Amino acid sequence: MRPHRPYVPETSPAAAADRFLEVMRQRRSVRFFSDRPVPRELVETLIAAAGTAPSGANKQPWRFVAVSDPALKREIRLAAEAEERLLYEKRANDDWLRDLAPLGTDAEKPYLEIAPWLVVIFKLVRDDAPDRRSDQVYYVNESVGLAAGLFLAAAQHAGLATLTHTPSPMAFLSRILDRPDHERPFLLVPLGHPADDCVVPEISRKPLDSIMVLNRSEALPPPASGVRPSSNPPTTTDRSE
Repeated sequence: MRPHRPYVPETSPAAAADRFLEVMRQRRSVRFFSDRPVPRELVETLIAAAGTAPSGANKQPWRFVAVSDPALKREIRLAAEAEERLLYEKRANDDWLRDLAPLGTDAEKPYLEIAPWLVVIFKLVRDDAPDRRSDQVYYVNESVGLAAGLFLAAAQHAGLATLTHTPSPMAFLSRILDRPDHERPFLLVPLGHPADDCVVPEISRKPLDSIMVLNRSEALPPPASGVRPSSNPPTTTDRSE
């Protein structure tokens, strides 16, 4: 054990939290990317930030595979589109297709080649650290989900766009990227700058009183300021995914 050194923001905690929210509510899932380069060093910083996530027994059961090679991205695109065609034509039921309709998605995924980086997040189903005390891992999905969320937040704060792409099934990613059996694909994240003509779906985030309750079942009281925080941008009709 060692003494904890907490982070102290330069502003008040409330101001720091407000600033974080201001940046994050501009986050969008982007399907139209520019091919503008993103330095590898920046990608490394984003992944290092993701690696600060908490995890079950501190096992850190994640691996981030950063792909910039055009041939590899092409191979991933073709395999992903093959799975997506099966999804839209056979696997998805009517409810699923209706829920997807407002997003304007289909089986074509050109952004998998256009985005300068594809970051494939794998979950580890056994510990492979050289100094491990056991092979066991705990709360793997929860742990990797937390790391993925931090990665998206770090990218947003760096001014980069992302998309959480989940082709189903994703086993082709293990094959293409030559990953060992104990690493399982969790999430595929295109990363880069949005295209100049990028458009996004007209959808909104739930209001705070729909996602938060106090104690057992108390409704949120009116805020002292008279204005409740919102996940949606306050000065635009642009809505969020």
